[in-house]
Amino acid sequence: MFQLTVSPGLELRQFEMQDAEAVFAVADRNRAYLREWLPWVDRTHAAADVRDFIASKLEQIEAGDGPTAAIWLDGEIVGAVGCHPIDWLNRNCALGYWLDAAHQGKGIITRAVAALIDYLFEELDLHRVTILCGTGNDRSCSIPQRLGFKQEGMLREAQWVNDRWIDLVVWGALAKDWKPRTDGRV
Repeated sequence: MFQLTVSPGLELRQFEMQDAEAVFAVADRNRAYLREWLPWVDRTHAAADVRDFIASKLEQIEAGDGPTAAIWLDGEIVGAVGCHPIDWLNRNCALGYWLDAAHQGKGIITRAVAALIDYLFEELDLHRVTILCGTGNDRSCSIPQRLGFKQEGMLREAQWVNDRWIDLVVWGALAKDWKPRTDGRV
């Protein structure tokens, strides 16, 4: 099972079925702010919906198409980071992430995303990683910026979220340009 220690007290662990209640509680507590940018929030009404998501992510990792992990901080689930299915022909994937509002501004997502990217480039030998962020979602866009991704363009009206179309900023990183974060700092 996929598991990475990011720093003391901060871990990434592949979702497991027993995580569904805790993940739903965090997402539900953050529903108002998450639904502004994430299309899955309005379709997630109970832990059963999270179990369906976890089942699909367990199938994905079993097929070798990349991990999706809970972010654990001091023994508590506080968010998620993971891959959309890896395109093995082109050795690339896109990442997504979210975090409990109570834990934002502490570098948790930046460190978690950096650790996952280290794994994708070093262990899975991917060539490219992409992050798509809604225009105007400054907190989300700051993650790839901070990690040295290049802004590659914008996809106009690319995602239907919360009864509106949003444009997505495309950020990309190549393995040859990536500097691993072996010391746990970003």
